[in-house]
Amino acid sequence: MKLIVGLGNPGIEYENTRHNIGFMCVDYFMMQNNLSFDKKGLSSEYYKGKDFIIAKPQTFMNLSGLAVSKIASFYKINPEDIIVIHDDLDLPVGTFKIREKGSSGGHNGLKSIIQELGTENFKRVRIGIDKGLNTISHVLGKFKEEEMEKVNEMIKETSSIIQDSLSMTFNKVMTLHNKRK
Repeated sequence: MKLIVGLGNPGIEYENTRHNIGFMCVDYFMMQNNLSFDKKGLSSEYYKGKDFIIAKPQTFMNLSGLAVSKIASFYKINPEDIIVIHDDLDLPVGTFKIREKGSSGGHNGLKSIIQELGTENFKRVRIGIDKGLNTISHVLGKFKEEEMEKVNEMIKETSSIIQDSLSMTFNKVMTLHNKRK
C-alpha cells in the first residue's frame, strides 16, 4: 500500500495559494482519474484504492505529520511507501525535484512529518514556488498571473509522477521525471 499526500492548508482562504500546491496537485490527479476524496477521518480527506491512498491532511501545514502518521499507522504503511508533494521556496516556479529522502529543508510540514514518523525516509516531490521578500506572505499568497502557465504544467507533470509511482519503482520515476524538469 502506498500513501500519496499533498500538503496544504484547509479552508477557502488558502485555496490556490503557493503553500497549497500539494493540494492542487492531488486534486488534479483525482479529477483526471474520476476519483473523489470520499473518506474523512484520521485528520484527513482521503481516497483509498486497492493499492494506494491519496490524502489531503486537514490539520494545517505545520501539523501535517499528525495526519500522515495516523493514516500510516491505521493502514500499516511503511514510511518508505509514503510520497509527500509539497511547495519548495528554493526552487523556481515551473521546476520540481523528486527525492527519495532528505531533511525538512526548513519546511514546517516536512518537519512535522519527520517528527511524527521518526524518520526522514519518505519520498518527496518538491514543487518550486520561488522565494519572496516576506516568506509568510509569499507562501500564503496566490501565484501571479504570469506564473500560472508554469504552475499548471507542474500540476499536470505531478499527476504523471503520481500515476507512474503507482506502477513503477520510485527510482525509475525519479530517473524518468527528474530529466524533464
